[in-house]
Amino acid sequence: MYRLARTLRGWLVAAGPALPVLAVIVLLCAPTDPAHAAGSGHVTPADAASALLVGYCALRLLRARRRPLGPLAALTLAAPAAGVGLATAASLDPAASLAGFVRALQVFVLVPAALVLLLRHRRDFRTVALAVTALAVVQGAVGVHQYATGTGASYMGQDIRAVGTFGAVDVMGMSTVVSYGLLVALAIGLAPPAGSPRWLRPAALGTAAALLGPLAVSFSRGAWIATAAAGCVVVLLAGRRTALRVLATATAAAVVLVGGAGVGSQMIGERLDSITDVTAAPDQSVTDRYTMWAAAVSMWRQSPATGVGPRGFPDHRDGHASLALSSGSDTAGAGRGFNREPLLSPHNMYLLVLSEQGLVGLTALVGSWAVLLVGGLRRLRAAGRGRARGTDCGLVATGLLVWQTVDFLYADIGGPSTVLTGVVFGLAAWWALHPNATRGPGDPTGGPPAVPPGALPGAREAVPTQDTAPAQDSAVRPREAVG
Repeated sequence: MYRLARTLRGWLVAAGPALPVLAVIVLLCAPTDPAHAAGSGHVTPADAASALLVGYCALRLLRARRRPLGPLAALTLAAPAAGVGLATAASLDPAASLAGFVRALQVFVLVPAALVLLLRHRRDFRTVALAVTALAVVQGAVGVHQYATGTGASYMGQDIRAVGTFGAVDVMGMSTVVSYGLLVALAIGLAPPAGSPRWLRPAALGTAAALLGPLAVSFSRGAWIATAAAGCVVVLLAGRRTALRVLATATAAAVVLVGGAGVGSQMIGERLDSITDVTAAPDQSVTDRYTMWAAAVSMWRQSPATGVGPRGFPDHRDGHASLALSSGSDTAGAGRGFNREPLLSPHNMYLLVLSEQGLVGLTALVGSWAVLLVGGLRRLRAAGRGRARGTDCGLVATGLLVWQTVDFLYADIGGPSTVLTGVVFGLAAWWALHPNATRGPGDPTGGPPAVPPGALPGAREAVPTQDTAPAQDSAVRPREAVG
């Protein structure tokens, strides 16, 4: 018993500041109340945990008494806040836009900044990434059970659509989580950390292959496209030989899951065909999406600089949409009776931001993501050439960021799973901006010393004292942690 308690205490100490992030991820396993709609503004347990995460980070900064972010990191993380803040101030109803302002801050600014400031080194990064994969396995298992037993969300008249614990309203929730976990497992399988056990590679690649099943029966076209694009990027960045082996393995897994095992082969085939039939014979969901895209562009033309204000799309939709738009989207199954949900967004994050925040907001948001992508790729390139470490973390961060930017062509934020999007942007920001991303515990002492937690490039440190000097010296001792 004493040994177990000692082991648990050691794990908690090692996890350290990553624990609040893990709490957010764990709470996403909690079932969603079917009575609450995705766009109702209901605060989930994971949302509450994210608020505690940000508060915990703020308290640590106050105790540290140091400037936490360098100029580049501060500008990159603050740009989306400036854009949505200006749009809120210029809105015709700033009070009504306040909820959208808070949501945007949560997902694109506060949660990512908290991860950048709290995660100390690559071990913390990997802990959070593996927690995302564990969440994907749990949600995927629930989704496969829903498909097999006919207890999922309604799809083509049958309750077979896998939605996990997110319910019939947030049909994109499980597919999003499963896609995240699949990419993390794929990246770790392609580039296991130095010194990792031999079983890690086959276990990670096996997990990635297994997650193809729940992703398939989610019937989410946007998630399929984004996962294919991000997966190809991760595989190509890992090397040509690796790319060929993974392509062969993925093809075999797809044949077994869809062809051999018959995992929804007919419906999946029809769903895939619908991607190419968007102009010839689009279904009503595609027609609604195109109509809302046109409405979003019309709103932007009305207010090109700052848009109609956060959460302003639903109020202005009918004045800009054509008669082809239906009255709502049908939802049923997964513990929820038939209901017609209103169409509250264009299901395209870029057009949503353009219509609600204008060119200023879209430029600030996309510019911030571009900095993260370029910075992450540069560090990944350095790691691949042996001038830095952490190739697995770089592949994870790059894959997740690519997935999110591609998926935003077909989706936007909303629903219980939204807070995990903030965690993903936090992982991408940590890899691109934090100095310890390519230099961590156990690295040789020949380079510059590791930066203390919360200090980024350009950060101004407190004046060393007799109490702080030994701590700074010990940060570069390779015997205190693994790399």
